[in-house]
Amino acid sequence: MTAALVVAVTVTAVLLTLAGIASTLARRRIGLLHLVGAALLEVLLLVQAVVAVVRLAQGETPADTPTFLGYLAGAVLLPIAGALWARTEPTRWAGTVLAVAAGTVGVMVWRLQQLWEATGG
Repeated sequence: MTAALVVAVTVTAVLLTLAGIASTLARRRIGLLHLVGAALLEVLLLVQAVVAVVRLAQGETPADTPTFLGYLAGAVLLPIAGALWARTEPTRWAGTVLAVAAGTVGVMVWRLQQLWEATGG
């Protein structure tokens, strides 16, 4: 885990959350901006996952590896699931679906960082 990527993921997740809330308040479905934001968030999460897996392969491990891997997998899958669900949502609540997914990812990456740092990794 790298702090710079955690911050980048968090900023992207917050911006995507705000975009989702804005579209809900405007009573509109999500658009290209939302999908690009979700894709950027996913790319950052995949980079973070590769970094974490490489460091795990090098012998650095968090205190609770199964929990760490569960959070990592969940964080990587959430933007995809949120974007797919939001695209199929025919109402204005699609933005809220995406906002919840992005907000959850923002919290999960900080939890991942806490789990990683618990051992000084």
